[in-house]
Amino acid sequence: MTHSFLHYLPILTTEMAGAFCIALIRAWRKRRTGPHLLWWAFGAFSYGLGTLLESSITLAGNSVLLTKTWYIAGALLGGYPLAQGVAFLHLERRLAVRLAWITSAYVGLAAILVALSPVDLTQLSPALPSGRLLAWHWVRLLTPPINLYSFVFLVGGALVSAMRFRRDPNGGSRFTGNLLIAVGGLLPGIGGAAAKAGSVEALYVLELVGLVFIWIGYGVIVRSASRHRLKTGQALAGAASTSAEAAPDPVMRG
Repeated sequence: MTHSFLHYLPILTTEMAGAFCIALIRAWRKRRTGPHLLWWAFGAFSYGLGTLLESSITLAGNSVLLTKTWYIAGALLGGYPLAQGVAFLHLERRLAVRLAWITSAYVGLAAILVALSPVDLTQLSPALPSGRLLAWHWVRLLTPPINLYSFVFLVGGALVSAMRFRRDPNGGSRFTGNLLIAVGGLLPGIGGAAAKAGSVEALYVLELVGLVFIWIGYGVIVRSASRHRLKTGQALAGAASTSAEAAPDPVMRG
């Protein structure tokens, strides 16, 4: 197989996913504000693992182990950890925890079945991972439900937030950030459909662009939230100062 520069894009995507994962872990260690940052860090890690395996298969050759590992990291996990992080942001904590347990058990069971599935070696492409390798074809039917769950929370949740902030006169940056995350979450799915149609290069491009959009969107939201907290703190400090100046001097009380 002749390689073009597009076939090397998953390497760049993997490096970006690793950097994003580290940034998210640092943010969690600094803020300790909840589990959503850890879920997003796990999502960036699994995203990067999937693209790393794509790169290895495309450039160095395929194997049963590589394809099965890719299927678990890319097709099963995919955007699921990112979506679960969004669930912790939008839902009541107890409900989000229950959903996390249920969906994690589902993904874990599906991963075990993928690992145990016999394989059809006639479907082992030398340069392209594919779920068609799995001889237990019914195992692949477990993937769409978790992908739908991921779509609803990652893309749908970001869109709902974007619409809410669109109506907020001070929410322009958060509207833009959530819109970028929604588009970024959608692009890899479009790329996956293109890959099934035979254009793996489209998948590699859209995976990279999708991750860039998600990271930029996250950064826009974080900066907007920081400015909001700063303005709120300054307003509270100003109010406290005004109250102190207006209060009567206790020394001058009769």
